[in-house]
Amino acid sequence: MRRIHTISALALVLVLLATACQSKTTTDDTAGTAPELQERQVIAATASPPPTEPVTLHVNMGTEPPQVDPALCTDVVSSMVVEPLFLGLTDFDEETNEVVPELAREWHVSEDGLVWTFEMRDDVPWVEYDPATAKARIVMDENGNPRMANAYDVEYAVKRTLDPATGSDYAFVLYVVQGAYEVNTGEVTDLGTVGVKALDEWTISFTLRQPAGYFPGIASLPVARPVPKWTIEEHGARWIEPGQIVTNGPYLVHDWAHHDSMTFVKNPFYYGADKVQIERVEAVMIPETSTAFAMYENDELDTVSPPLEEMDRIRADPVLSQELTIYAIPCTDYLGFTNNKPPFDSALVRRALSAAIDRASLVEHVTKGEEIPANTFAPQGIVGSAAGDPDIAPWALDPELGKREAQGWLAEAGYPGGAGFPHATLMCTATEENRAIAEAVQSMWRSTLGVEVEVITQEWGVYLSTLQTETPLAGMPHIFALGWCADYADQNNWLHDVFNNQYGNNRLRRGCLDETCTEVEALEFDRLTEQAGAEQDPAVRKELYGRAEKILSEDEAAYAPLFYSTETSLAKPWLTRAYSGLGLAHWENWSLDRSAQTAARGR
Repeated sequence: MRRIHTISALALVLVLLATACQSKTTTDDTAGTAPELQERQVIAATASPPPTEPVTLHVNMGTEPPQVDPALCTDVVSSMVVEPLFLGLTDFDEETNEVVPELAREWHVSEDGLVWTFEMRDDVPWVEYDPATAKARIVMDENGNPRMANAYDVEYAVKRTLDPATGSDYAFVLYVVQGAYEVNTGEVTDLGTVGVKALDEWTISFTLRQPAGYFPGIASLPVARPVPKWTIEEHGARWIEPGQIVTNGPYLVHDWAHHDSMTFVKNPFYYGADKVQIERVEAVMIPETSTAFAMYENDELDTVSPPLEEMDRIRADPVLSQELTIYAIPCTDYLGFTNNKPPFDSALVRRALSAAIDRASLVEHVTKGEEIPANTFAPQGIVGSAAGDPDIAPWALDPELGKREAQGWLAEAGYPGGAGFPHATLMCTATEENRAIAEAVQSMWRSTLGVEVEVITQEWGVYLSTLQTETPLAGMPHIFALGWCADYADQNNWLHDVFNNQYGNNRLRRGCLDETCTEVEALEFDRLTEQAGAEQDPAVRKELYGRAEKILSEDEAAYAPLFYSTETSLAKPWLTRAYSGLGLAHWENWSLDRSAQTAARGR
């Protein structure tokens, strides 16, 4: 998943033929509802807080989410909103990172590994919320029964994601499903050819084009989560706005002040509502981490990512140091080269700029979050990872070797000492951390290679739009800063999903036969990731992915890996929260000592 981290991470809605029961009416949560659902009310976390003062978590989202439509969700900020609103068939355990049931009670796979069948729970209602009255209502079907999230909703959601008219930029993660690639690329127009089918109301089946033991992880992703067909048909692209959005997760949308804040309230009809202690989440959208950190120190935020420039003070402070948590996450920050834009259409130029980056200095003096210098894309913990392999881009791990090699490669490319090197741009998102890292790399290129690269910034949503392959080459930066976090812990989600130039995202524009990569030439790397994805022998898969990592990082030098990321977080002592590797924050599992919070905020 594209992440908004230190330097990182559409909507025409197609009306599909009905595959599920139509829902056309709603009722108040105190009328016409099944008794077991009707009686499910918001439960106070403790006996002491008055009911008019809900237990409230205060967080910073950092920026406006570009999209909260699950089919169009591509980045961490958008996923932060989707996660508490829409349940997936599966999820990831916050402690073990193992795939666990969510909407699905259980699943099994056929002997040939091609058909995955999920048996779903039948007690997850679709819920709408009226911000004006602050009331939640269960959606009722045409027969007056509670409308539950079911297998037909999953089938609809997957096909909607894959339909090219929807414009999903993340549909490629579903290409392992039979017929998904052909439909999404427009080769086939019949959505019925996609290998997803509701066998009955509570059973959904996926037929794959090749065995994929990691598929239960894919089933957790937003692009495969059920969505309410009737609401989308009624409201079109605005179905995600407060008062119109219909959800099924632990929280509901109360308010969305665009580019300012969002407010979420506990869903009283969520099947685990009795275990949800935090009743309200107020999320601000402050891109400046220095501002957010000041709010944290003033007890206005309960948890925050600290600014890079404050890390030394935080570590030395007797209070803040106890509130600091640093933990490894399956994410990698990198610089992408636009491979078909001169002078970066030369592997020598790309390799020279990658080798000239002193990654050890970057993590020690700039990021300061105990990150690990990277020579490959996937970090340790990802199945098939070759992280730290000394036979892959060794100059990425040895700064002095890197400098020597970089100077030689740049001279061989025709730019000795940087002479004659054309104007080039490095684009990143407009945050303090992003610019700090970009400027540090800019300085390294200047001092080691004599190359001057201009740093330019864009707001997050605009930035994601700029990096689409549909953007004309003239509008693309020469270099761009991004990060990738695991959707599931397998190299297929890394090398293949991100960089394969036919079935992946291919932001790098590798092997393009035209400016915007409408047609591409399959290169050795792309063949290897295809082969590895279908291979069942773990040892063979690891060997194939190792070869692919070497091609990408060294031979092609199509990008420059920077570091394997960590998450640096501050949390107030009154907040008990989890720090997950895979997946996103689960507010419903966090808890607050509101008495301590109130006392601090009341100073």
